[in-house]
Amino acid sequence: MNATKLESRARVRLRRIGATLFSATMGVAIAASAFAADTVTLRVGDQKGGNRSLLEISGYAKDLPYRIEWSEFPAAAPILEALNAGALDVGYTGDLSFLTVYAAGAPIKAIGGTRSDARTQAILVRRDSPIKSVVDLKGKRLAGTRGGWGQFLIDATLEKAGYKIDDATFAPLGPVDAKIALVAGSIDAWAVWEPYVSYATLKDNARVIADGEGLTPTVTFIVASDSAIATKRAAVQDLVQRLNKARLWSLDHLPEYAKNTAELTKLPEDVLLNAYKATHKSDRDRRKHRQGSSGSIRSRDALRDSCEDARCQQGGRSRLYGSGEFELNVSVALITRHCEERSDEAIHRSVMPRHGLLRSARNDGERSLA
Repeated sequence: MNATKLESRARVRLRRIGATLFSATMGVAIAASAFAADTVTLRVGDQKGGNRSLLEISGYAKDLPYRIEWSEFPAAAPILEALNAGALDVGYTGDLSFLTVYAAGAPIKAIGGTRSDARTQAILVRRDSPIKSVVDLKGKRLAGTRGGWGQFLIDATLEKAGYKIDDATFAPLGPVDAKIALVAGSIDAWAVWEPYVSYATLKDNARVIADGEGLTPTVTFIVASDSAIATKRAAVQDLVQRLNKARLWSLDHLPEYAKNTAELTKLPEDVLLNAYKATHKSDRDRRKHRQGSSGSIRSRDALRDSCEDARCQQGGRSRLYGSGEFELNVSVALITRHCEERSDEAIHRSVMPRHGLLRSARNDGERSLA
């Protein structure tokens, strides 16, 4: 009898303990679920794995207080389309592509920027091409991205050579299609940027006949949607700060950066290292100039240099940003002139119904900071 009572009491206690443990487990699970639901996810568009690789190899991807969902794109145009459609929060695009879409009223802002050596933009021809210099471009079929660096470099190069824009035929092709077309001989020349330049010269035996030196500022913007700035502000700001620090780290670690990107993207390591050396040449030169006795350079100085070297003193400064914390003053005078005077009729019809839109972009940006 006593033994039976003892067993019964033991079973009751075990059930109570089990119920308590189950409740505790459920409480932890519910809390974890609630935490996961509250975790911010940044949808970030990348090109050739550059920013993802940079954050990971530099160590700045550790201990993120938010999740990053990376998407890979071949060029700026699809990134900007995704930002405009609300499919991305943050992207990395060239100056011309950003301003073209911004001018059309896209709900996006530039929240940071870097400047590369202008020679990282180039016009390429096949090794056996009869084209020897820019004077031979008249009457030829030239490919590049519409409304972006490719078309801008073609237009500026033709004008510098004393030609009119319509003295050559422009073929609006993205990097993947243009690469195939150049190798196949269906185009005569291709205007593009790194790492495509390094791949074409090292692997496809292409020749450079012109580059962007003296013609383009070669500024790349970190771009965010207005929605992301409003709803994921802290995460977006933190990402920009981490990218800035990671870029400074990369100046002394280009081989490691190239190796990591090669593993991520399956692009040849020698191509990426060559591209990174070319891209960061001006950054390294500026740092040597600024280091002095302190042996360090501030991220803010690097960003300021990216602006100053892009001829910010021409035509004053303008703000295209969503908040004071993201402030990076960038002159759009040179690029605005291209969009308003050099763009062909098709661009004006499709994305620039009024030439004054680019000017209004500056005013809109200033009001957003007020």
